[in-house]
Amino acid sequence: MLFEFIATIAAAFGMAGLALIITHLSKLAGKRTPRWLVPLFAAIGMFAFQIHQEYNWYSQQVAKLPKGVEVVKTAESTEWFRPWSYAKPQILRFIAADTDNASVQIDNSNIYLVNLYLFERRRSVQKIEQVIDCSRPARADYMLPEKGSTLTIEEHVEQTTAWRDLATNDPLFIKICTNKG
Repeated sequence: MLFEFIATIAAAFGMAGLALIITHLSKLAGKRTPRWLVPLFAAIGMFAFQIHQEYNWYSQQVAKLPKGVEVVKTAESTEWFRPWSYAKPQILRFIAADTDNASVQIDNSNIYLVNLYLFERRRSVQKIEQVIDCSRPARADYMLPEKGSTLTIEEHVEQTTAWRDLATNDPLFIKICTNKG
């Protein structure tokens, strides 16, 4: 975030420098430019850089994902305070699954334990463990046993009532159940 701030300031100075060149050239030509030209160019530089970063954030994050971690869902956003997002919605959140390390659990080839990673612009990445039951199909959050607890994954699967339906056309189901099973 610090580097993005520094780059935003650099973009503002770059565009302001361009406005100063225009101002200087117009003085040589005997004309006078408005005083607001330099601040206007600086603002254009900052806005242009920030808009560029908002649209390229998703592709930059996906390029950094390690092998075996695949995007399973994206969330596009349009906001009133970002009027340009109505022309082209922005991806500000996405979910990636560690499909290569999804492990079969409890002697049942239809149940997998998989790590999901929640990405959101200007926030830290969150890791959530999910139990995927390909036979239902359903998913549930997996809570690691607390210290001193002996709850196994099998007991968790049997006791949990927090199963959420998972559509067979859901990318998470397809990546885990179809590709593995």
